[in-house]
Amino acid sequence: MNSAALLHQIKPFALTLALPPVPFLVLIALGAWMLRGSSKRPPIWGRLVIGLGVLGIWLSTSEGFGQVLSQHLLHTPAALSTQDIAELARRSQTQKDVAVLVLGGGARQYAPEYDRPSLNTISLQRLRYGVWLAKQIKAPLGFSGGIGWAARRQKDSEATIAQRIAQEEFGNSLRWAEGGSRDTRENAALSLQMLRADGIKKIVLVTHEQHMPRSLRAFSAAAQGDIEILAAPVGLLRDGKSELRDWMPSDDGIWRVRFAIYEWIGLQTGH
Repeated sequence: MNSAALLHQIKPFALTLALPPVPFLVLIALGAWMLRGSSKRPPIWGRLVIGLGVLGIWLSTSEGFGQVLSQHLLHTPAALSTQDIAELARRSQTQKDVAVLVLGGGARQYAPEYDRPSLNTISLQRLRYGVWLAKQIKAPLGFSGGIGWAARRQKDSEATIAQRIAQEEFGNSLRWAEGGSRDTRENAALSLQMLRADGIKKIVLVTHEQHMPRSLRAFSAAAQGDIEILAAPVGLLRDGKSELRDWMPSDDGIWRVRFAIYEWIGLQTGH
């Protein structure tokens, strides 16, 4: 096993320790130990540490905190505006060098309801927006996603599954289906080869807002200045303004916070 493969084997376990709620559970356990420990230690410190752990768990389950992390930790781009889409449509019709490219985010090897493989929720959300966007600007559509490092049981690439779903469920065929990539950097390297060969000069890149900064970095590096990359993020929280209910615990909140921290770690480590 080479070093890259070994790193990706260890990565899921390391991330489990770094992502909420584990760090905050550790804080609570530490605070409890401090309260139980030496009588010379003021109990206020143990209570403070427990309080910080409880507060951290609460925040890490709220959409509002996830939004704050996305905006201020990742500096995620805004959604495409109506004007942006109109300008893309004009260029697509006149220069015919624009493409919409969707990045895969995972697949299900077997979906019992369909009796075959399917994309996971993240990939489906990206594909749906990519199909809609391609129709709006009248540009060809591509999908990049192979079998990820951690997807040991997966047999079909994400791109193969996406190609079928795009045609059968959305009525839009993929012009490009890149199925050899295992991570974001390979998404960029392999898909840009295909699009560059077809004369594409501008790529409208579709992925989730949290994943977009790392994707833009990888694609900008692979583009080498001869292909323009435009961010088209999905999964943004309404108009960017939070409400009181966004600070209540929720399933979406947990997902949003964990995704933001995961992507921030990826940016810091260069993966």
